Amino acid sequence: MLSDLSLRVRIFLFFCLIAVGGIGVSSLALWVSYERVDDPDLIGAYVFAEILIAFGLLALIVGVWLLFDDNVAKPIERLSAQLRARAHAGVSTDVDLKAARYLGDLAPAAAGLAEQVADTALTTAEAVAAETAHLAAEKQRLTALLTEIPVAMLLAGPKHQIVLYDAQAAEVLAQIAHPRLNASLFDYLESTGLTDAYAEMNKTGKEVACTLTSAEGKQTYAARMKPLGDAPGYMLIFDDSTARIRPNEARPLIYDFDLLDTPVDDAFDNRLLHDLCFVVFDTETTGLLPHKDEIVQIGAVRVVKGRIVTGEQLNTLVDPGIPIPPASTRVHKVSDAMVQGAPDIAQAGRTFHQFARDAVIVAHNAPFDMAFLHRHAGRMGVEWDHPILDTVLLSAVLFGASETHTLDAVCERLEVTIPEALRHTALGDAVATAEALVRMLPMLKARGMTTFGAVIVETRKHGRLLEDLN
Repeated sequence: MLSDLSLRVRIFLFFCLIAVGGIGVSSLALWVSYERVDDPDLIGAYVFAEILIAFGLLALIVGVWLLFDDNVAKPIERLSAQLRARAHAGVSTDVDLKAARYLGDLAPAAAGLAEQVADTALTTAEAVAAETAHLAAEKQRLTALLTEIPVAMLLAGPKHQIVLYDAQAAEVLAQIAHPRLNASLFDYLESTGLTDAYAEMNKTGKEVACTLTSAEGKQTYAARMKPLGDAPGYMLIFDDSTARIRPNEARPLIYDFDLLDTPVDDAFDNRLLHDLCFVVFDTETTGLLPHKDEIVQIGAVRVVKGRIVTGEQLNTLVDPGIPIPPASTRVHKVSDAMVQGAPDIAQAGRTFHQFARDAVIVAHNAPFDMAFLHRHAGRMGVEWDHPILDTVLLSAVLFGASETHTLDAVCERLEVTIPEALRHTALGDAVATAEALVRMLPMLKARGMTTFGAVIVETRKHGRLLEDLN
């Protein structure tokens, strides 16, 4: 359907229709004139005239289309993207009036409306900031109280996904795998003990003592499972945890209570973007050839419920097994000396694979980074079958394929600041990409793309961008 095509494509098809119609009308007129003259000797002249008219019309229409595309279609596309960025991504960049100068009063009117919305948003933000400060104080008080509790504690939803964990629980989980919000407890603990205790707790409505075994079967934990009252899920307390917080050490409390109500849909394409867990990552390498160069650093962060989860990061150097060229070191600052004793790609890859389990992997120019991981999948003993999102393609969907889609350009449009010291470091670029993703998610929703499947359909239309980029 035409409504599924972009504005620029529809305008292009409109000019194609004009071209076809113009050539058809001129051909018909010359044919009628030739029939009236009824002189066979003139047919060559009429054919030549038609060729001249056709080429002349095509040249004129192509010229007018190019002018219209540059001065009307592209500015409209750019203006709509800028307004969405202001409305849904919190961007405060002024509307580009110069680029939209041929759109009459549309751009100034849009800019005025944007300013009015910004003023209203500022008033609302001030009220929200005051409430946020109150909630922050409450959280700090809760954190201080939890610090005095000498046991590890976490909350889990009815599907046994992690909803909250404190630092002591994080230390317990880290003995098995990297602690992750929204991860299944079955990644850490043998399922039978959990499900049996959960069934008994639901039957009695009371606290249940249980003995849990780690997923690999090497450790056991004495624990208690407590119901959460009217809320679904449960609290899990590890009574014999040896994890302890040192005095005066900050104790992070990582949680998202909305996860208690997150529905689980077996059809992944139908899942809402807001309900997905994303792992945004970046790599630094010895060079730009995935078939022969190697990874020297992996950085990743997790995004749950549309926000970056503070404290859930992966940042590891990787021993590439080959010398790092000085030219590459000048870019990412990783030297041969720094990677001595670091894990090799097999170990680092397994760690990252565990960190990204049950998540959508996100990267800027994902085919480049994923090519390194796929090449060593055999050594890692894993399959990289995660769903993938690419922020290059998301940027093309939201801002138009004609824009520049480098990480720096995307971050500039979305007002994401990359500290100079962190640029071209794996974790620094991963954090910047994650911040860009968080700003783009509400923009995608505003465009009617609320599910993962809907976004993938749109990104596939711009796949040629990645082919050209690589």
